[in-house]
Amino acid sequence: MTSDEAIVGLPGYKVTRIESDGSRVRLHASWTGPVSCPRCSGSRLRSKGVRTRTVRHESWGQRRCDLLLESRKWHCLDCGRYYWQRFPGVLPHRRASEPFRRSVAVRHRDGISRGRLALSEGIGGATVERWFQDFLARRLSERKGAPCPKVLGIDEHFFSKRSGYATTFCDLGKRRVFDVVLGRSEASLEGYLSRMKGKEKVEVVCIDLSRTYRALAKKHFPNARIVADRFHAVRLANQQFLACWKLLDPAGARNRGLLSLMRRRPDKLSEEQRLKLEAYLESFPAIGELYRAKQNLHGLLAQKHRTRKQCRKLIPLFMKEIGFLRESGLEPLVRLGETPLEWAEEIVCMWRFAKNNGITEGFHNKMECLQRQAYGFRNFENYRRRVRVLCGGEA
Repeated sequence: MTSDEAIVGLPGYKVTRIESDGSRVRLHASWTGPVSCPRCSGSRLRSKGVRTRTVRHESWGQRRCDLLLESRKWHCLDCGRYYWQRFPGVLPHRRASEPFRRSVAVRHRDGISRGRLALSEGIGGATVERWFQDFLARRLSERKGAPCPKVLGIDEHFFSKRSGYATTFCDLGKRRVFDVVLGRSEASLEGYLSRMKGKEKVEVVCIDLSRTYRALAKKHFPNARIVADRFHAVRLANQQFLACWKLLDPAGARNRGLLSLMRRRPDKLSEEQRLKLEAYLESFPAIGELYRAKQNLHGLLAQKHRTRKQCRKLIPLFMKEIGFLRESGLEPLVRLGETPLEWAEEIVCMWRFAKNNGITEGFHNKMECLQRQAYGFRNFENYRRRVRVLCGGEA
């Protein structure tokens, strides 16, 4: 790259003059590369006039910059077309160069508000938004027709009061959002999943304990193993245990110190905390039995990276704990025992695979930040476009 090309920031240009008035820089440049007809690519051209084309260019530090290009009107002797000269990096009928448009879009993507960008660069706020939408559309066009990922995570998140929930499809292997679809019911997702390409190549689908998502996964991903999300399974066990504890000892369940001890893993307790918890469980033997059953169930749900042989040994223990819960006679524990029994196949697959929807939940936090920055979205397609680019590995 020559010194003139480094000054302009685009190859093939020659700087003829630089003017500055303190707050603004004006670069006079001319195109030194070959010129051909955009219709027939012919090189037999005749000049029919000259004009100066002024476009906004990337700023020099804190000073705004204008790029003044010597443009000619050409007559193609091969096809007879008249046209004004085209310049690389400056699209026809645009009053700003592509590097400048991209720099504004990238800064807006990185968190600078539309109003502050418009004020600092001397352009309109609507112009910033239009350039940013063009930037998103260009990024999405690069991923057009991408096949469905091999390891897919499916989870829901809240979009707006008017539209309700949306479903996130996450590529767990590459740690990026694949797509976002409005709705979480079978009717709202059926059309999108029926058009999805490469569904037969999906190997693993990770979902929470949702019957809707499980039915859709079995229908549209026939070759995939359905894996239950470990976090949701453990959280369900905690919720039902705490509900049962509230029935047996309402006063103890309201004690925040005891509540903290009950929720923690035994190996995370200090010696003083362990003695305090053991003293309470000895005074309530029924609650002690439920606590030990919950810890046994947690230990089984926490298993991962197990072989088929190891899974065969874990299944009888798992069924034993489920049987104990179902025979307890307490409604919360009966429901807790029926849910793992219904999801037994998906939980066994959870032992084999370590993938979970923690990546998807992390992206949901980022989506909430995008919604707060925009003060909410009315148009779901606008929201979807931003999420696919900013959470899809393109940011």
